[in-house]
Amino acid sequence: MIKPLKTVLLVQSALCLVLSASAQQTQPKLIEKVTRKGTELVIPYEKYVLPNGLTVILAEDHSDPLVHVDVTYHVGSAREEIGKSGFAHFFEHMMFQGSDHVANGDHFKIITEAGGTLNGSTNRDRTNYYETVPANQLEKMLWLESDRMGFLLDAVTQQKFEVQRATVKNERGQNYDNRPYGLAGEYTSKNLYPYGHPYSWLTIGYIEELNKVGVNDLKNFFLRWYGPNNATITIGGDLNPKQTLAWVSKYFGSIPKGPSVTNVSLPAPVLTADRYVSYTDNYAKLALLSISYPGVKMYAKDLPALDVLSAIIGQGKNSIFYQNFVKSRKAVQASMNSSNTELAGEISIRVVPFQGQTLADMKKLVDESLAEFEKKGPTDEDLIRYKASAESNYINSLSSVSGKVSELAAAQTFTGNPNQIGRELNDIRSVTKADVMRVYNQYIKGKPAVILSVLPKEGGLQPVAPDNYTINTSGYKAPDYGYTGLTYKKPTDNFDRAAKPGVGPNPSIKVPAIWSTTTPNGIQIIGTENKEIPSVSMSISIKGGGLFAIANPSKAGLAGVVARMMNEDTKNYTSEQFNAELEKIGSDIGIYAGSENIGIEVSSLSKNVAKTMALLQERLYNPKFTQDALDRIKKQIMEGFKQAKTQPAGVASSVYSKILYGTDNVRTYSTGGNEQTIPGITLQDVQDFYNANFSPSLTRIVVVGDISEAAVKTNLAFLNTWADKKVSVPTPAGGKAFDKTSLYIVDVPGAAQSEIRIGYLDNLNYDATGDFYKLGIVNYILGGAFNSHINMNLRENKGWTYGARSGFSSGKFGGDFTASAGVKAAATDSSVIEFIKEIKNYRQSGITADELKFTQTSIGQSDARRYETNQQKAAFLSRLQEYDLKPSYVTEQNNILTSITTDQINQLAQKYLNTDNMIILVVGDKAKILPGLEKLGYPITELDSDGKVKQ
Repeated sequence: MIKPLKTVLLVQSALCLVLSASAQQTQPKLIEKVTRKGTELVIPYEKYVLPNGLTVILAEDHSDPLVHVDVTYHVGSAREEIGKSGFAHFFEHMMFQGSDHVANGDHFKIITEAGGTLNGSTNRDRTNYYETVPANQLEKMLWLESDRMGFLLDAVTQQKFEVQRATVKNERGQNYDNRPYGLAGEYTSKNLYPYGHPYSWLTIGYIEELNKVGVNDLKNFFLRWYGPNNATITIGGDLNPKQTLAWVSKYFGSIPKGPSVTNVSLPAPVLTADRYVSYTDNYAKLALLSISYPGVKMYAKDLPALDVLSAIIGQGKNSIFYQNFVKSRKAVQASMNSSNTELAGEISIRVVPFQGQTLADMKKLVDESLAEFEKKGPTDEDLIRYKASAESNYINSLSSVSGKVSELAAAQTFTGNPNQIGRELNDIRSVTKADVMRVYNQYIKGKPAVILSVLPKEGGLQPVAPDNYTINTSGYKAPDYGYTGLTYKKPTDNFDRAAKPGVGPNPSIKVPAIWSTTTPNGIQIIGTENKEIPSVSMSISIKGGGLFAIANPSKAGLAGVVARMMNEDTKNYTSEQFNAELEKIGSDIGIYAGSENIGIEVSSLSKNVAKTMALLQERLYNPKFTQDALDRIKKQIMEGFKQAKTQPAGVASSVYSKILYGTDNVRTYSTGGNEQTIPGITLQDVQDFYNANFSPSLTRIVVVGDISEAAVKTNLAFLNTWADKKVSVPTPAGGKAFDKTSLYIVDVPGAAQSEIRIGYLDNLNYDATGDFYKLGIVNYILGGAFNSHINMNLRENKGWTYGARSGFSSGKFGGDFTASAGVKAAATDSSVIEFIKEIKNYRQSGITADELKFTQTSIGQSDARRYETNQQKAAFLSRLQEYDLKPSYVTEQNNILTSITTDQINQLAQKYLNTDNMIILVVGDKAKILPGLEKLGYPITELDSDGKVKQ
């Protein structure tokens, strides 16, 4: 047993009261305890290490009745062997497939039933598994995580292996192969890093290499990298540190230490000349220029200066790239970013030019823009803006317990010290203009780069220059990864690990204390004070939005244009000046258009609310609409239409809506418009819309954060002068009903996956306690939860999709039921069959008593997660306003949930889940999928990407 330090004798004595005899043999060693001093930005925590090497970080925080558990293993794709790419991520999937004491599928089921959320993620350098649950579920989470750390391999089967391999391949299809520019990162990585460098392939890996690996590879990977000495468990939230440490010792302490793992250090990639590479993209309508330079590792001394440099050159409206590319209408977007990982970093420039521009022209303009920066250099204001925004971002990232835990876990994994926020902020505050110029000269000026040209299939565009680089595979010597002689040693416990822990008392859920008021001119304001972080969030909603297009369909999209124009110049500031003022105080004001409203989102540090409100007043009262901004925005929108038609998921959602409502129903394009309506929008239209449709009596405001009711009223007093006007908001037309199931298909040649949408319009408006709310309960086990019938069938059993789901959605003007998934092309017809089968079976057989109990427990326990962040509180308050609800509706919902019966659920399923009046839409490669779909026996109509019948 490790002898405790004198400074922790008191802690160890207290622990002895709660540790069993076995656990006392694995007493943790206290490494450090960090507390907050004054108002410093720090996350208080205690750090321990178990004798088996497991690092434990506990962050006690009683702000909400929640805990977040994160287990981070210091293994990512950088630990993979060449030729076995994607294995770390594939293994992440396998960790959810059960262990000795947790059946396949039960990991998701147990956490969902506990009212929690869960997931895992893999990047180049680490893999983490995490869950947020009500505080009374903590012991159960530790039992779950420890079981897969110590007891995984005997539960692995060939069938599980094959299903998850298929799921990962579907994930690659959905996120990389089936979207514009999805392969750009892959081309850059393999040409930037030397052959064999672990960053020369992406975390998702290559399908042909995933096809080669076997179960023995998986077992070796687990034995080599998943020992407790290569892991950190970080637990934050409403916890008792002594009890939590006792549970960690009980469940993890007996797991044997794994092979030693040492940090890897590799030299930065060296480029002796520009490397030109290119590929043709199946989905892109516009070309892409990508330029990548070697950068710096995470936590490197030059990291903050490179971030400032990237912001000055290529981020935001004050950047050089925005002025030279976007505002001049030469490019849809142009950006520069510095990314930093454990072994290396990258500085990337990306430009998507408008049609009519060549990639060679874009490269020339990039060079001219860099020369412009070199001549001008950074300014004092540049540094002020960046530093204020960085501080604000750090503060807002700590609004949730998961944000706090993630920060601690990452810092511990990569530096050995969880307490990095203060140092990182100090490094940012210390950046000078000389630092920025130095890193420009060191990493960018005259330095060779990987220059990637992504070319559309059509248009005959040429790359920046002919490809000139061939990957050199000679001289590579694989390192010794330490796979020899690995053995599986199970832990030996003195308790029954098969017995699932119970739960403590249900946490006390507190609906936020709410205040409300109405201004003399009719503005409804609702708010709640929350002092957890020194930040304030405000949401303003002005009724109307896209609904106004109903009265004038030829101007559909006008609401969207107006919202974008209101983010441009004002009468007293240019767009650039306005954004500079916001950045100097770390605030944001953004305006957007919705189908039923114009929304304004505001965020501010508490100390800067008054300054932010002055800028809000300017934005709301004094927009300056210019022809130049209108022309630029319309051009961007028109190019966006072209791009949207290349993405199967976007095409599916758009066409699905047009089938349900009809292609002539303006509600399907009221906010964004289409190729026919946007060109006709004039500057006078914009001004008239603003003059006619912005009114205080249509306005509702939600305020959440570190601000009192009195302070809100003082800071928003300027709104009292807003003259009211009477505005009539149109009501949209309903949609279509279908008396038989019909199948529609949209052809996207070469699509790696098919997008499926199945459903109908149910004509139900949102109702917090009526049928609409109850249908959320009905659908939960069908397609709402991860372990729903639909997802377990198509993803976990068949391996055809990365995720499948169903749900009822609604507002004030009717709603729909929709089931959806992106599936591998070869399984398109089979997936449609399974979707219909699952919906029919549920309608006919109904919910079981066990499924109802699971649903009730899961939804009921999840209440603890409803009100954690400012955004969650704001969403709750917005719902109260929008639908004129009382806070007590939450209690009414809980009463409905706990008392609803299987008969009531089955009656609702019978009424609302009739597949005989649903439509089926499939978007994919017609040549591959049509023969199978024709065998299903449905009438088939082929549509184009606008939803019109193809002639």
